[in-house]
Amino acid sequence: MGLLRRLLRRPSPPRLAIPPALWQETVAGLQFLNGMSTEDDAALLSMTSEFLRVKAMHGAGEFELTDRVRVAIAVQACLPILHLGLASYAGWSGIVVYSGPFQVRREETDEFGVVHEWEEELAGESWEGGPVILSWDDADAAEPGFNVVIHEFAHKLDLLSESADGLPPPPAGYALEGWRRTISGSYKAFCRALDRGDPVPFDEYGAEDIGEYFAVMTEAFFTDPRRLRRHDLPLYKALRAFYRQDPAVRPALRFSP
Repeated sequence: MGLLRRLLRRPSPPRLAIPPALWQETVAGLQFLNGMSTEDDAALLSMTSEFLRVKAMHGAGEFELTDRVRVAIAVQACLPILHLGLASYAGWSGIVVYSGPFQVRREETDEFGVVHEWEEELAGESWEGGPVILSWDDADAAEPGFNVVIHEFAHKLDLLSESADGLPPPPAGYALEGWRRTISGSYKAFCRALDRGDPVPFDEYGAEDIGEYFAVMTEAFFTDPRRLRRHDLPLYKALRAFYRQDPAVRPALRFSP
């Protein structure tokens, strides 16, 4: 806690004017951004620059935040809110980046009043009202269906309903009950498949709870959308309405066919 407070008190760097070469290199390295329209690409560049101005990003320990690291994290954070607006991330400002997985201390009191403490190694964490914490090693190893940056920022969107319950405010055109039924029904089916020992196409961590499921499926929506669309069309349509994007129509070499 003390380290994070010290990091987040440091002044944020001025707005980064992203050089065209750096932008093109970053986008080319994130295959799920291939095939975006000229308009969306320009909007994403503008939002990424603004994100870097208003959010304080700091390296933890001896980790050096280069422009490449900052832009790569920012563009992935901005992709989900491209058509929702930067105000979707209002109410907090800090991003802390470790070079690799980091340790957090957990504490839990059981039904008998016994306090259990343990250390847990994480690739990312999102605090309600607080910072997003990321491992760069994991953020830099994004692949279809796995993206720690998108995952953690999906948690921030989930919290727009003031509860990390996998049910952010429903998109336009979705009644709350229908939205809830789609997300929770998909989550329950995913858990039942795992209970039966059936293979599932996405990270089993999604079964941890419905909030993690929403974050895992958001990763899939943006980085392996065609697989998600085949696996669960109602969920894909619900996320398409929520994010106001249809990534399955973008030609990207690493998407599943």
